[in-house]
Amino acid sequence: MEKRWIKRPIKDYSAIKTLQKSLQIDEILATLLAHRGVNTFEEARAFFRPQLDHLHDPFLMKDMDRAIDRIEQALAKQERILVYGDYDVDGTTSVALVYHFFRKIYTNIDFYIPNRYTEGYGISTQGIDYAVTNCFSLIIALDCGIKSVDKIAYANQQGVDFIICDHHLPGEQLPQAIAILDPKRTDCPYPYKELSGCGIGFKLIHAFSLRNHLPLDNIYYYLDLVAVSIASDIVPITGENRVLAWYGLERLNTMPCKGLLALKDSTGKKHDYTITDIVFQIGPRINAAGRIDDAKHAVKLLISDDYDDATQKSEIINLQNDERKTYDLDITEQALAMLNHPHHQTRKTTVVFHEDWHKGVIGIVASRLTETYYRPTVVLTKSNDLVAGSARSVLDFDLYEALYACGDLLEQFGGHKYAAGLTMKAENIPLFQQRFEEVVSASITDDLLVQRILIDAEINLDQIQGKFIRILNQLAPFGPQNMAPIFTTKQVYVYGQASLVGNNHLKMSIKQANSTIFVGCIGFGLGDYLSEINQGQPFDICYCIEENIFREQRSLQLNIKGIKTSPQPFPKETIG
Repeated sequence: MEKRWIKRPIKDYSAIKTLQKSLQIDEILATLLAHRGVNTFEEARAFFRPQLDHLHDPFLMKDMDRAIDRIEQALAKQERILVYGDYDVDGTTSVALVYHFFRKIYTNIDFYIPNRYTEGYGISTQGIDYAVTNCFSLIIALDCGIKSVDKIAYANQQGVDFIICDHHLPGEQLPQAIAILDPKRTDCPYPYKELSGCGIGFKLIHAFSLRNHLPLDNIYYYLDLVAVSIASDIVPITGENRVLAWYGLERLNTMPCKGLLALKDSTGKKHDYTITDIVFQIGPRINAAGRIDDAKHAVKLLISDDYDDATQKSEIINLQNDERKTYDLDITEQALAMLNHPHHQTRKTTVVFHEDWHKGVIGIVASRLTETYYRPTVVLTKSNDLVAGSARSVLDFDLYEALYACGDLLEQFGGHKYAAGLTMKAENIPLFQQRFEEVVSASITDDLLVQRILIDAEINLDQIQGKFIRILNQLAPFGPQNMAPIFTTKQVYVYGQASLVGNNHLKMSIKQANSTIFVGCIGFGLGDYLSEINQGQPFDICYCIEENIFREQRSLQLNIKGIKTSPQPFPKETIG
């Protein structure tokens, strides 16, 4: 698929020059900081040197005092507490964090994860009935609940109180819970709005520790779980999330909990984990438990305090992940075959349905279809008496708003700008396909349907060394709104011969004319360029700079994102 290269605009060149002078850094590096909203010396210091005391006071969050009051009341009266969470990575890490923390000081507590297939997403009637039957009078709900108005009303009738810790957008009406912790509430003054669900759980134990004068080291123990949730739930790595991710990665790479240590060891990866490693190595394994069997297994792994026990549990989850991969590949192949029809080529959306597809992997399939066709995508399958779906979007298109416009056809939906889940009646599928196409077509522009590569700066290969690399590495951890910078270099040549490795991946070294510098490169999925670039003609590349580790040997490598063998100027349009 052809991609457009677009340069990020420089909004305030004078501010970049000031930042360059005050930090004594390269103009390119000052530009990278400006692209990330860092414009002053003080902002740069906070960015490069995250500190735990930069974390906000948790009591700034609306209802936090009410939540802590209710928990303290439950502890004083020896009430049974149930920690309830979603079945994905964010939900299971949230439950593991809050349950493990309180279990250390209070034994009358348990946890509950709804079954993906029999209960579905969020607060379920079955979960509330379980609480009533087992005499739980307080439920702490994590990563869900903000839209569960009817379910919370039912719980209130049954004498069960709820504390909701969520990070999704509220609906028009808030549930009648004892406390609702969600920075996205319009009446919540909390300064940072983009915490993960596990991040909200962390602020809950942060507040409890402050109120009860407990050592904060007790909560920093859980930052590895917070980092896993931040990476896997694809929340922005800015502000408070940057602090949490920075220290969470440090803990993950030095003293992780036994469950994460076992998962890390099972991957065979020896060097330090990054956000990307979590996304591709740890996250899918934790998710596999809920996709294939029961997400409670993931929580049991993450709360394990014994390495041998954690290792046994991680082996089971790894087997489930292998099974998940098989379903994923088979269903993706079937879905692509459905879309290989002229009718689908002119559409601006993808909506596919098969009643026998495995519900646990349709989100992954939706992501793969979006990568292939690059348009808003919904994958549907039968789930009990309804149809369940997982949706994915393209850059800068608000999927949630599009689903909201189809809300009368849906039984339930929720999620974010770029990813969402939904349920509907089977008879509504044709109407939904038509309405979704109409809504998206009316609001999406043609340029959003072409994948873009956002270029941070143009550089020469001889700039990639020394201080430049050291400061570049300090921009990490990389993730949404702080992605690894993408550079472009023009008029490069293959040094020697390029070759193919793996599944059509391009491997080569390159150089520029009149320079002795040559750099190794990998271009995933770019093997079709092999014959052209081996002819000795110059070409342009865009790429990320990364460290390659092979057999414990470290080297600089360019991860090529695009190649232009017939270079064209950048389009006049730019994007911020």
